Amino acid sequence: MEHFQTISPEQAYQHWQNKSAIMVDIRDPQSFRTGHACGAFHLTNDTLNELMLQANFEQPVMVMCYHGHSSQSAAQYLLNIGFETVYSINGGFEAWRRDYPHAVDSLHNPA
Repeated sequence: MEHFQTISPEQAYQHWQNKSAIMVDIRDPQSFRTGHACGAFHLTNDTLNELMLQANFEQPVMVMCYHGHSSQSAAQYLLNIGFETVYSINGGFEAWRRDYPHAVDSLHNPA
């Protein structure tokens, strides 16, 4: 794959349920702490090496941001450094939280 693909929150949820892809969240630390998709890895410049050490580069990666815009450049970057299949989630965390509130870890709803 030379270019990332965009997927809907529904498609991302299917991958999440099946544990067939890694979910990474690139939002700022405070937003991530306030709420994120259950099991999401908080991807920052400081945690990129950790992801690279832990991840199977053949397993798909789903990138989540606030609304689905910033995740596109992050998704392309992950492809460029060797991840084979990378998706940007349309609508980002806002769509995920709206559609799947039960799949959100938050200060008010810890998993």
